[in-house]
Amino acid sequence: MAAIATAAAVAAAAEATWQPQEAGFKEICGLLEQQISPSSDKSQIWQQLQHYSQFPDFNNYLAFILARAEGKPVEVRQAAGLLLKNNLKTAFKSMPPTNQEYIKDELLPCLGSTDRQIRSTSGTIISVVVQLGGVLGWPKLLHTLVKCLDSNDIVHMEGAMDALSKICEDIPQVLDAESPSSERPIDIFLPRLLQLFQSPNATLRKLALGSVNQYIMLMPPVLYMSMDTYLQGLFVLANDPSPEVRKLVCSAFVQLIEVRPSFLEPHLQNVIEYMLQVNKDPDDEVSLEACEFWSAYCEAPLPPENLRAFLPRLIPVLLSNMAYADDDESLLDAEEEGSLPDRDQDLKPRFHSSRFHGSDDAEDDDDDIVNVWNLRKCSAAALDIISNVFGDEILPALMSFVQSKLSLLDDASWKEREAAVLALGAIAEGCINGLYPHLPQIVAFLIPLLDDKFPLIRSISCWTVSRFSKFIVQGAGHREGHEQFEKVLTGLLRRILDDNKRVQEAACSAFATLEEEAADLLAPRLEIILQHLMCAYGKYQRKNLRIVYDAIGTLADAVGGDLNQPKFLEILMPPLIAKWQQLSNSDKDLFPLLECFTSIAQALGSGFSQFSQPVFQRCLEIIQTQQLAKVDPVSAGVQFDKEFIVCSLDLLSGLTEGLGSGIESLVSQSNLRDLLLQCCMDDGADIRQSAFALLGDLARVCPIHLRPRLPEFLDVAAKQLNTPKLKETISVANNACWAIGELAIKVNQEISPVVMTVISCLVPILQHAEGLNKSLIENSAITLGRLASVCPELVSPHMEHFMQSWCIALAMIRDDIEKEDAFRGLCAMVKANPSGALSSLVFLCRAIASWHEIRSEALHNEVSQVLLGYKQMLNNGAWEQCMLALEPAIKEKLSKYKV
Repeated sequence: MAAIATAAAVAAAAEATWQPQEAGFKEICGLLEQQISPSSDKSQIWQQLQHYSQFPDFNNYLAFILARAEGKPVEVRQAAGLLLKNNLKTAFKSMPPTNQEYIKDELLPCLGSTDRQIRSTSGTIISVVVQLGGVLGWPKLLHTLVKCLDSNDIVHMEGAMDALSKICEDIPQVLDAESPSSERPIDIFLPRLLQLFQSPNATLRKLALGSVNQYIMLMPPVLYMSMDTYLQGLFVLANDPSPEVRKLVCSAFVQLIEVRPSFLEPHLQNVIEYMLQVNKDPDDEVSLEACEFWSAYCEAPLPPENLRAFLPRLIPVLLSNMAYADDDESLLDAEEEGSLPDRDQDLKPRFHSSRFHGSDDAEDDDDDIVNVWNLRKCSAAALDIISNVFGDEILPALMSFVQSKLSLLDDASWKEREAAVLALGAIAEGCINGLYPHLPQIVAFLIPLLDDKFPLIRSISCWTVSRFSKFIVQGAGHREGHEQFEKVLTGLLRRILDDNKRVQEAACSAFATLEEEAADLLAPRLEIILQHLMCAYGKYQRKNLRIVYDAIGTLADAVGGDLNQPKFLEILMPPLIAKWQQLSNSDKDLFPLLECFTSIAQALGSGFSQFSQPVFQRCLEIIQTQQLAKVDPVSAGVQFDKEFIVCSLDLLSGLTEGLGSGIESLVSQSNLRDLLLQCCMDDGADIRQSAFALLGDLARVCPIHLRPRLPEFLDVAAKQLNTPKLKETISVANNACWAIGELAIKVNQEISPVVMTVISCLVPILQHAEGLNKSLIENSAITLGRLASVCPELVSPHMEHFMQSWCIALAMIRDDIEKEDAFRGLCAMVKANPSGALSSLVFLCRAIASWHEIRSEALHNEVSQVLLGYKQMLNNGAWEQCMLALEPAIKEKLSKYKV
């Protein structure tokens, strides 16, 4: 047995170095025995172990106990190993090299231990040591692993494979690193791993396949060269008796289709056929892994044709997998009554997105109802993506299934009915054209299901109805459609007051989706909507309260000023204010309430002024407390959490936007200016992003209160544009840029000291626009124009450097007040330095032609003057030359300026 002989030789060498003292060995073993006893005082033992860890060779004792304390219970040896693993994470690098070597040498023989737990614990520790010190400094490890794998002794092979698979899983790149011998460790191991695919031992097959799968993303040359062998191995393992192996085969095909679809292309028919089979595997984990394949396939750069022929067989499999499994935890949750309080662990962390000025590039997260990933959800997601790729082609197969399931009316079939409703919601986007003629009937069918006796049918019907909300709102213009809209609205309001928590959550989310689409259609029904929402507000537990806040905020955004009537405010505000007074400044339940108030303040405008003083004051208190907590949590009495500052700044922005100049009296009597400057300089990007949004909002309505610290505000705002990490903090830069422009048009000449600094930051943004977001480009173009309109004498001498890229950006902006400001700057610069735009005249003409119409007569005349000036200036046919370079549609648009 070569491997065992090697292990023994290693052990003999180690013995010559460090030796444990009998007393120390006994004491530590005694402590570990106490630690694993259920009745012991854990904190006292923990303190004693901490005391021992002061000794430099404590970890040597632990290694010795794990490797050699043969007479001790295996649980004690394992406890020593786990403690050693945790200690090494912090202590390994600073250990004397002799101790490092001792521990490493003790671990290797453990790979051949007859006890599986000892082998497994050692494998875990070896992986941690490799994480901390790499493999190149531990040649004995590679040598031992190879020896064990080649030994044909099942115990040694399993021990080595356990350690190797943990290294591959935690730090695969370590084995793919260049080594002095030019051979990478993975070059040595991969052929052996592929060989083990054929092992009669299921554990070895599983560990070997799992290890190779870790390299699909990295794709080292040796795997690339062995791809045929790997794929043949996968096909051999495809029908393995072990479900864990089948799951890894599916995982390999899913990763290959995502990362290297070209490798699978020659085998696609076989792979799809196989995935279709295992999608029905009796083992849930195998069928879930197989189901991931369909979404991955649709997103890969492969022709959909290959999948088309399989759709008639695939769709029924997905649909039958969409029914709730008997052990789905949602079935238990669905029984939970609405009156039961939520536990803290029921509340998922929430994320507030900081305020952003400009055209948003963000995608909405699709609203999945519950969040444990399982075969049901994976199948619904696959159906959604397939419907987006194949559209109406899938409808014949799908609708006959849906109709047959929906016609099963007995109680025992409720899960199948529920899955059919989920399927309708999943295809609502992709198959909308084919469904369109039948939508009135589909919605009419869904409305009674909102009152079904099974709570999970009620909840899924809310979601599916909301997926058709755009159509439901569009139809409200004619009588039948209007009646249907009313029925959906009242149906969802009834469900908002359901006693079941799952139904409440689904109904409230669905209602928020409907509100976004319906907007002003809601105004005539505001009273009844508010009564339902505020009734829910009084009845819901903490988790679902967050969704009510969202529905109230969305309602305020949708109806705007229509909300500003005493009878509505009497329903809406008292419960919110009562909650506001009840929550402490450090209670995270404040976040959604602050967000909700932000929407209400913006909607009510000056109507919010009766509530504004205490809200304004409290936002300042929260910001102040949190700024203190950041440096001294003890005297602040709370732990720092940036979210409190971000939400408070955003609510102040909402107040400023709503109250307009009415906020001036509040600002003038406060220290907001100093707090805001501090927030603009914070090291947290989200805080800075919201701070600059508020700075811009305040600049619009009460710039006089910013004046005393104007140079500092401008300086810190300019710094946001001049950072090597611009792409990482692009939203901060965007808001800072917008705020500078807002300040410029209010303080005029006072901006002059920073004009050139800011221009020097804006020009590179405009010149390297690709890869930056649309909003930052637009705001940069507008701010540059605003600075030019205030200080043309400073900006115009440099205009030829940026005129072309600036005009390209101006042409992309939609007509509004901000675009007018930018063009005033353009006209002022051309007046000051006409020759500066000559080389970019074609681009200037395109920018002017981008206007639909200039509302301001004065600006329209100025723009005409600019064009006329160039026409007179360019003689000898140069003007005509310029006109020839323009597209006919653009020349057409310029004709209204009489040139």
